[in-house]
Amino acid sequence: MRRVVSLVPSLTEAVAVTAPGLLVGATDWCTHPADLRVTRIGGTKNPDVPAIVALAPDLVLANEEENRLPDLDALRAAGLPVWVTGIRTLDQALASLDRMLGLACGLARPAWLDEAEAAWAGVRPPGRPLRAVVPVWRRPWMVLGRDTFAGDLLRRLGAPPLHADHAERYPAVPISELNAAHPDLVVLPDEPYRFTAEDGPEAFPGVPAALVDGRHLTWYGPSLAEAPALLAAQLATRLPAAGAGAGDRNPIGGGDGDEDGRPA
Repeated sequence: MRRVVSLVPSLTEAVAVTAPGLLVGATDWCTHPADLRVTRIGGTKNPDVPAIVALAPDLVLANEEENRLPDLDALRAAGLPVWVTGIRTLDQALASLDRMLGLACGLARPAWLDEAEAAWAGVRPPGRPLRAVVPVWRRPWMVLGRDTFAGDLLRRLGAPPLHADHAERYPAVPISELNAAHPDLVVLPDEPYRFTAEDGPEAFPGVPAALVDGRHLTWYGPSLAEAPALLAAQLATRLPAAGAGAGDRNPIGGGDGDEDGRPA
């Protein structure tokens, strides 16, 4: 394997960190590693198929959720091999990365993958789980639902998404219904929607909010090695609940051993 194009930011990072120089193309959204220097081939949803073909890659990496089937079919029709990942849980992510790097890319198993497995294996079972509302979009409000990678991380960190049994993976739920469910906390990532301390918490009066790193919550790659500790620390730092005094805050990571995270 000499030339790889990646259509998924987390897979881009996984390959670039494992084998610098193997990647020749990546999307505009592939921001890690920070020093990545490759040809940009558009977005995950609108890749420039002719530009990818012109790069003559030995392999194109994609994901069933992030990339569109018509684009992948067009790449295959042009004679390019396409490796498509399907990730719903942490265990699937770790196994998929091992197969992709070893079987598809012909690389030795990287140390960061062992470190990621060890880091998550060391996560202690939580005490009383927190019921978390986990928005992934606003206007309209959409939240983390069933069968998602980020939801599995949250469950392991002690804050399973309140809508984990919803029929949809990313359901649109009115803000009135989200508040009526009386969540223990709201978890706000900075991607795909960039929630901030001023954009999100005010919609959940009386509910503590935690701002978390969306990359560590939703990407499956080298970031997984530091994700448990980083997310736990971010979840332990809670914004004051709108409409509540400091004494009304429900500290996470305290006596109940509660923690939290967000979607993918």
